[in-house]
Amino acid sequence: MGEGQYGIDPATISRMAEEIRELNEAGVEVGLVIGGGNIFRGAGLAEGGMERVTGDHMGMLATVINALAMQDALEKKGLFARVMSALKIHQICEDYIKRRAVRHLEKGRVVIFAAGTGNPFFTTDSAASLRAVEIGADLLIKATKVDGVYSADPVKDPTATRYETLSFDEVLDQRLGVMDATAIVLCRDYNMPLCVLDINKPGALMNAIMGNKEGTMVR
Repeated sequence: MGEGQYGIDPATISRMAEEIRELNEAGVEVGLVIGGGNIFRGAGLAEGGMERVTGDHMGMLATVINALAMQDALEKKGLFARVMSALKIHQICEDYIKRRAVRHLEKGRVVIFAAGTGNPFFTTDSAASLRAVEIGADLLIKATKVDGVYSADPVKDPTATRYETLSFDEVLDQRLGVMDATAIVLCRDYNMPLCVLDINKPGALMNAIMGNKEGTMVR
């Protein structure tokens, strides 16, 4: 959304695409999982009275819209990108198939995983953890609006402190809200390291990939 209240901000998505281009040119295999909260949030629609499964399906379709926008932005940067959807939408993107996704990555293409897990009641965080484990990623990055994990909401509590490192059990025990519990447990059980960083900080993605201190590392 950028600074907007709804939809897709071309300048913001172009900036993100540029950072992904830099990673790609450095030889990093990049897979993206994109949410749809700028258009629809299934849980929010359910709170408003809509049946939860219907709301979640609408949210998954919103992620496909965002994925297509990101694919377009990446292609404008000269990259090859493929949208792979957990829902079958053959006219506009590929079905998600693990082996095909890995092959795209091996060929230097950016793979954009859309439609979450394809099932209601699962968040984008859970989809990201699942895809990271499935493709054998080296690192899962949660790109968000804050520069790491805090002891409390830093917007509401000025005394909140930022953690540099955490264990998955500490995240769960302290209910820190990094990602939903399903996503955290999946990462923990399959030893998938997680970095939480600020997507709006220039160079943050490259810093994390290169092993420099960035955000909060959860192992």
